[in-house]
This record gives sequence, structure tokens and C-alpha cells, in this order.
Amino acid sequence: MSKSIALENTYGAENYAPLPVAIERGEGVYVWDENGKRYLDMMSAYSAVSHGHCHPRLVKVLQNQAAKLGVVSRAYYSTVLGSFLKRACDLTDFEKALPMNTGAEAVETALKAARKWAYTRKGVAQGQAEIIACEGNFHGRTIAIVGLSTEDQYRNGFGPFPAGLKQVPFGDFEALEKAISPNTAAFLVEPIQGEGGIIVPPEGYLQKCADLCGKNQVLLICDEVQCGLGRTGKLMAYQHERIQPDGLILGKALGGGLLPVSLFLANNDLMSVFTPGDHGSTFGGYPLAASVAKEALDIIVEEKLSERSQEMGDYFMAGLRRIVSGLDTALVQDVRGKGLFIGLDMNPKVVGARDVCEKLMEKGLLSKDTHHTVVRFAPPLVISKSEIDWSLEQIETVLSSF
Repeated sequence: MSKSIALENTYGAENYAPLPVAIERGEGVYVWDENGKRYLDMMSAYSAVSHGHCHPRLVKVLQNQAAKLGVVSRAYYSTVLGSFLKRACDLTDFEKALPMNTGAEAVETALKAARKWAYTRKGVAQGQAEIIACEGNFHGRTIAIVGLSTEDQYRNGFGPFPAGLKQVPFGDFEALEKAISPNTAAFLVEPIQGEGGIIVPPEGYLQKCADLCGKNQVLLICDEVQCGLGRTGKLMAYQHERIQPDGLILGKALGGGLLPVSLFLANNDLMSVFTPGDHGSTFGGYPLAASVAKEALDIIVEEKLSERSQEMGDYFMAGLRRIVSGLDTALVQDVRGKGLFIGLDMNPKVVGARDVCEKLMEKGLLSKDTHHTVVRFAPPLVISKSEIDWSLEQIETVLSSF
């Protein structure tokens, strides 16, 4: 065991079970461990490194802004926040944006906005507002958010949870229709579930949900912390269905793989429920984060990373399906995803997904399992065909060994 791993295991809380590799540096789609071994990163830090590790433009902006001004808190205006918020609103067609740091903070912001909107705009009685989410969701780790979770481990020992939190099966329109009541404030949904196992809903699901929410004066809020910003082949995953939600939650890739940056975006009617003092964050939208995040958005557009994700994702999935078609049919149950957001659903009766990830690590390819059954492939969006070809060779060798 390396010294780095030993120190983490000794002094760190045991709330993760990392693969046994200590990463020292990264560049593009590659990372190197402390012994100099190179790995192709197929995780992108859960989509946070969509631009690739240490993108030169992002590093330059970070360095320049850090040398000028880091944080002043929202007690004052800064010269960079406004331009970042405008860029985000222009790209997503929303009128207002509220900056936070982590994805969970942005989700909490959305929940607070939805509840206050229900009381001040919809006329729901105080304390009765309901939020509906989907089974298998992952919206974060705060107590309120895990109250929306259906994953036992995320909930056990952390209750009691706030009232007014409901769940329906993901992709089941009829279940949502039955769950909506006069007290429903919002339907919070990931257009594609990431932590749930790269679960893609039936075609037309989001469109039907948007129509239903509109008819019932229910806010449709899309959590695109993992699946947004080019990951699925569109700038936003909800754009595959050509809808415009009432609220949008962004994070991870928004920080360019360098900083935690998140946003809640909405139009004036929803965002105006907040008045000075209602909600905030010392670091939310601080100059360093705003500078990097604006550059991150510019790079996604200028380097056509959404389009690249679509092209490379189609190529990658075709390769995976070719490999799976030549294997024992009992080994892999499904290949699914959109863009470079791909899941390989293993048959747990044959092999655990963690076992596959450990074998891939030995071959120089880093991935991570989810729920012990799905191997995730979500590389930086700058990956090339030749790098995908090499990855497919390693994947085929590993799967064949089982």
C-alpha cells in the first residue's frame, strides 16, 4: 500500500471506498499515479472534468484571476460575476441565475425556491408544499435531499426527514400523474439518472411530464449536475426532448474540473421569490469561480464539446455493443446511455461491476461502478477515436477474462 493511500485510510473518514490508486497529476483524458503509471480517465470525476484535466485555457484564467482577486463575498458586487451569469442565462434561455458551490447546494436552492413559490404564487397552505422526485435518484447528500432518496444506505441513520417529500418510479408518466396533488410544488428529475446506473427514460417521457406539470401548475425542475453541459450530446440533456423546464440545476463541469461551482437557473416569476437575506452563500459566485465557470461555458461552445460528445458517444457505444455481442449473453445485461454518458450493466450473478473496474484499472483504464452492477464510462468530452479504440481493446480483454 502506498503512503498516500495509507494516510487517507488512517486519517480520513471512511465514507468512500476508492479503487486502490493514488492520482498525482492529470492532462486531457489522462491521469498519472504517484509511481508514474498512466491511466485513461473514464470517470471525469462524475462529469466534473468534462473539459479534460487541466485545460490550458481554464488554468490560465484561474491563475490570472487568483493573482487579482479571489473572494469578496456577496456583500459587494464584483466585476466578473455579472458576465458569468449572463453567459449562463443566454445559453440556457433562462432570465435569472443564482450561483452556489456544490450541486447539492444548488438542489437545496431549487427546493427552497419551489416551496416559497408554492406558498406565494400557487396558494398552497403554509407547511403543505410537496416535492416529487424519482425512485433511484441522486440529487445530493444533505438531510433534506436524502429524504427524497430511495437508496437505503443514503437514508439509514440520518432521519427524521422533512415532510412533503414523495417519490415515483423513474420513467413512469402515469405514476407521476397519480402523485400530483393540489399541494405539489415541483417535480424534480434528472433527465438521465447517473448514479442510478445511467438510466435513460422512455422517449417522450420528459415532454409528457412537462405538459402535465404545466397543466397542473407544478414546476418542472431538471437536475443536470451530472448529465448537463454537453455530457449527453446536447448542451442540456432535456434538449433531447425539446422542452424548457421551469428550473435548471447545474454543477460539476461548470467548474471546469478546477473548482466547485453550481447554479440554479429559472425565470423571473420563480426566482423573484427570493429577497435579500432569504438565501445566500459566502462563496457563491465568488470572482475566482465566476471567471473559471464563464470560461468553462465558452470552451464547451467554442470547442463544440456537445457535438463531440454525441459523435464519440455513438462510436463508443457501437464498439461496446459489438464486444458484448461476442460474449456469453449471461455476462452483460445492457449497454445504455446518450453521448459520453454510458453504462455497462453487468449480471451480478456472474461478476460484480467493482471486479470489472479493478481489472480495468490494472489495464490502465479508470472507471467506477454504481450500485455494484453498472460500470460507468463518462470520459472527458475531448476524448478521441483512437483513445476510444484503445479503451475498447482493454474492455474487451477484461470482459473476455470473466
